[in-house]
Amino acid sequence: MATFRSVFILCIVVVVVNFAVLDLVSGQRSNRTSLWKTLSGDAPLVIARGGFSGLFPDSSSYAYNFAMSTSLPDVVLWCDVQLTKDGVGICLPNLLLNNITSISGPGEKTYSVNGVPTKGWFTVDYTMEDLQIYWLTQAIWSRSQRFDSNQFAISTVEGVAQENKPPGYWLNIQHDAFYSQHNLSMRSYVLSVSRRVVVNYVSSPEVGFLRSIVTRFRGSPTKLIFRFLEADKTDPSTNQTYGSLLKNLTFIKTFSSGILVPRSYIWPVNIDQYLQPHTSLVADAHREGLEVFASDFANDNTFSYNYSYDPVSEYVSFIDNGDFSVDGVLSDFPITASAAIDCFSHISQNSSGQAMRAIISHNGASGVYPDCTDLAYNQAVEDGADYIDCSVQMTSDGVPICLSSINLIDVTTVPQSPFSNLAVIVPEIQQNAGIFTFNLTWKDIQSLKPAISNPAVEYTLFRNPAYKNAGQFLTLDDFLTFAKSKRLSGIVISIEHAAYLAENKGMSITDAVLDALNKSGYSNQTALEVIIQSTNKAVLTRLKEQSKYKRMYMVDEDIRSVDDSSIKDIKSFADYVAISKDSVFPEYSEFTTGAINSVSKLKSFNLTVFVYVFRNEFVEQAWDFFSDPYVEINTFVIGGDIDGVITDFPGTAAAYRRNKCLGRPTLPPYMTPVQVGALLQAIAAAQLPPAEAPYPILTENDVAEGPLPPVSKVTPTTGGTTEAPNTPPSSQPGLTACIFLSSLSMLLASVLLL
Repeated sequence: MATFRSVFILCIVVVVVNFAVLDLVSGQRSNRTSLWKTLSGDAPLVIARGGFSGLFPDSSSYAYNFAMSTSLPDVVLWCDVQLTKDGVGICLPNLLLNNITSISGPGEKTYSVNGVPTKGWFTVDYTMEDLQIYWLTQAIWSRSQRFDSNQFAISTVEGVAQENKPPGYWLNIQHDAFYSQHNLSMRSYVLSVSRRVVVNYVSSPEVGFLRSIVTRFRGSPTKLIFRFLEADKTDPSTNQTYGSLLKNLTFIKTFSSGILVPRSYIWPVNIDQYLQPHTSLVADAHREGLEVFASDFANDNTFSYNYSYDPVSEYVSFIDNGDFSVDGVLSDFPITASAAIDCFSHISQNSSGQAMRAIISHNGASGVYPDCTDLAYNQAVEDGADYIDCSVQMTSDGVPICLSSINLIDVTTVPQSPFSNLAVIVPEIQQNAGIFTFNLTWKDIQSLKPAISNPAVEYTLFRNPAYKNAGQFLTLDDFLTFAKSKRLSGIVISIEHAAYLAENKGMSITDAVLDALNKSGYSNQTALEVIIQSTNKAVLTRLKEQSKYKRMYMVDEDIRSVDDSSIKDIKSFADYVAISKDSVFPEYSEFTTGAINSVSKLKSFNLTVFVYVFRNEFVEQAWDFFSDPYVEINTFVIGGDIDGVITDFPGTAAAYRRNKCLGRPTLPPYMTPVQVGALLQAIAAAQLPPAEAPYPILTENDVAEGPLPPVSKVTPTTGGTTEAPNTPPSSQPGLTACIFLSSLSMLLASVLLL
């Protein structure tokens, strides 16, 4: 078992961190102490709750080993101490064995836990020997269950310390009163174990427990920390709520050197999950000489919408906000906390650790505001995008506009508008009914409200609901004028459905784009690079004949490689290529299978390669990237050697590019690209997902296509607003049913995924 575990850690971390690197990182931390507003002036600590419990079962050997290998060198390992029937201390996140171990069958009992009748399998009913037949499992069901296997035995407190030799060890004592009712003394156990292993911190939410041991630890290196639970809960030893105890920090100081509080005690959020002004808790506690540690950090936890699903942004708000810094963070993902402290704190907007070639927005900053609106484009520029993009659609009166979808149902409130009766099926575009831009005038579309995109809605993850219908749509002319006034490297203009519009609507979208560029003066200026993007060879070939703008071919399927003939064909009409994330690091069952050669093959022909679409929502990343968008970007940029990212969240990509760690001679482990495919190798055979067919190879036949058809004689509508009937016709129920069935299929898919 030890050999397998060692091989696994070596494989997944990519590099073995030697003592020289640790000394280097430690030196960098100590040299910056004056920048930190912690109580000591030192950098905040990373406390790994149950190890790397965001991925592996809490308190498992993998979780502790992986936390040690991927975190800051002074990482503190957290152990929730439970007692067995024979008084052995074990590391388990709960005194109940169900959901966190493989236990099942008879043996359930009901006990009073802090006055609440609780049913389950309790540690107090089993000896340590009894527990040897069970193994640890992932307690949070939204996380991967693939690592639930008999390779993870329950560990003793001493065993975790001896196996890992952590630089810091934190014992959390949650249920002293409960164990006392079962004739077990947590006080005696803690005093005893602290003589056998080095214990740096002991925390408890019970005042009585800490007061019972404070004299024994006075003058020792062990710090006692009072843990606050939710404000309305009651400490069983004083019968006071934690909210009332918080008002008497002077009293807390008499038996502890610090406090551990839920993050909401410091940065409260309102009922709509938006941040409120921070409290004075950290400053108040520091004045009393109390350290402040914040808990409940997890990359897949509930975020305030202010953070836009960016976990690093949340950490930075607690450690580098200009007013205060907490003294440590308790996290299920210590790799992210480590990077936030060492790489993303105390950097300016103009810092540049490593410049990837380009950050291209995807419909503007569409992770923050509705796609292709003025707000989304402004945010993208403010966030640091190099290129902003416009997906061009045509209105019925021939106006080219920026909209992420030709189907207005996807991106506007048209289903709730007077135009909801205009739903039709256009097989050349999609198989289900839609209300398309070419069926409404520009004036019609201006009367609609934007709708923010929610690609992870099946996981009930929504984007910025306060602004879900905010912003104004732009014509292509508006977009071009806006871009010229900003500090950008260039613009990307996407063109799709050109053949359908030419044949069926009498519109040349390519001519409309070129006319707009010429009218806006782009043909005569070189300050901004213009890139025309399409999945259609014919479009890019036509534009190569008619202009000198750069062209990008978007491969709209996942591929495992590209043959030489197809690359030569692409090279004949395109300068850049955009491929999907899965075409760089393919996935199945949400694990990467390893790297493939698509990027290297394309770059060997001097093609620049961009990758799409990067998103912050943790469900958008493979498990290999630890629910961390920065780990994902870093692995693609450094490990995948891509030239740039196409992203819904340009602010995250820009923050990645500014981080200080990328400029160092040796990358720390939390800024080292992961070895893709390694997690899959670590899964026990019985837990492996079924094999899937590999992605296809892109061939010349996949790229080849005929020229664009001539524009038909159909005359585009040039009149005013389309009149909508007062009574919706019979097509309306069909649209409603279509939308309902689509939502139902998404719901069923989400249930199956869960």
